[in-house]
This record gives sequence, structure tokens and C-alpha cells, in this order.
Amino acid sequence: MNRLKHSGFYKLKFFITPEEFNDVLKLFEQKQAQFSRTNYAQTKHDHTQVYEAYEKFYQYFIPQEKPDYHPFFVYSISFTADHESSGFFVRNESIRFPYLQQWAEDELPYIMFSLPKGFQIDLEDEKGKYYIYEDIREHQPLTYTFFNEVANHIKKITTPLRFFAHAANALQEQKPPFRISKNAINDITNSWIFKKYKLVMTSK
Repeated sequence: MNRLKHSGFYKLKFFITPEEFNDVLKLFEQKQAQFSRTNYAQTKHDHTQVYEAYEKFYQYFIPQEKPDYHPFFVYSISFTADHESSGFFVRNESIRFPYLQQWAEDELPYIMFSLPKGFQIDLEDEKGKYYIYEDIREHQPLTYTFFNEVANHIKKITTPLRFFAHAANALQEQKPPFRISKNAINDITNSWIFKKYKLVMTSK
């Protein structure tokens, strides 16, 4: 059997303000989802702590002067609905962009919200134990529905990020695979990273 048939993740990549992220947190709060750091102790954070962690991550990229700390936002999210018990993952990532004849030394941020596409089924035959992945939409429809609820909420307040960067001898439009809110556009357009690399925002 093909173990990789339902491998991979459903993903949404985005960059929104802390206030907008707080509205997303309220959706998780309604479902009594639990946020845990991905450290060895799996430290649980309440929604206030998660909001503060996101705010610190966001504020790294917004000022006119570059802060002196490293941005970090990573959580596993456990979710229970009726008989379903599953998890999401949320983490900060970034994209590179060109600057003159090379890549810029800094990167633009986004958050990736993801859900595994596969649901592990443990099986056993004459050769021993093994497992396959089946479609999570069939085994955990409530989880998949909630993922879409959160994703659709974020999509409604965001647009694909588009901007021009100085590549070689000309401005070149960049089309990274993540979405950004209008409020976040206003913030980051005036930030140190846009000023440093003379980026030009075209998203609206």
C-alpha cells in the first residue's frame, strides 16, 4: 500500500497585525484549543501568552529601526471536537528576496498554519505491523472543517503579497506564496526592512 498517498499538509501562509491575530485566537478559544510550545517540556501557553508571543514576533518587523532580538513564534495546537482529537501547527517562516546582484541578508516574515492531510491507520498482516495514511477529511471531518473556518477568516482580511525589489539593474516584482492584511501592509511599508532595501509595495 502507498503510505504517501495522503502525505503533506494543508497550509495557509499569512502576515496580519496582532489585533487581527487576536480575532483568530478567539476562534480557537471557542473550540477550547490548547497551545503548546514545541520545546521538550511542551509548555502550555494560554491565549494571552500566545497573543504576546505573536505581538513580539510582529513588532520585530514593524519599527523603523531593526530590533536586537530574534523573532520566534512556534506552537503545536491540540484540538478536540466530539470524538475527534487532532492537532494543528503554527510557526514563523520567511521568504528571501533579491537585492542588487544577490539575496538580501534579511527576509520577509510570515506565519504558516498547517494541518496534516493524512490520518495514520495502524495495520498488521503476516509480515508484521505497519501503517498507512488515509484522508483526514474522512476520519476527522470536524477538524478539517475548523481548519477551513480559520483559513477562510484569514483569507477574508488578506490579499496576496506583491512588491518590487531591486534585482540586478531593475525593479522586479516579487510574488511570494503568502497573504497579508491591509493593516499589516501599512505597518511593514514604513518598516526598517522596506527602508533598508528600498522595497516598493504593490499589494492593496
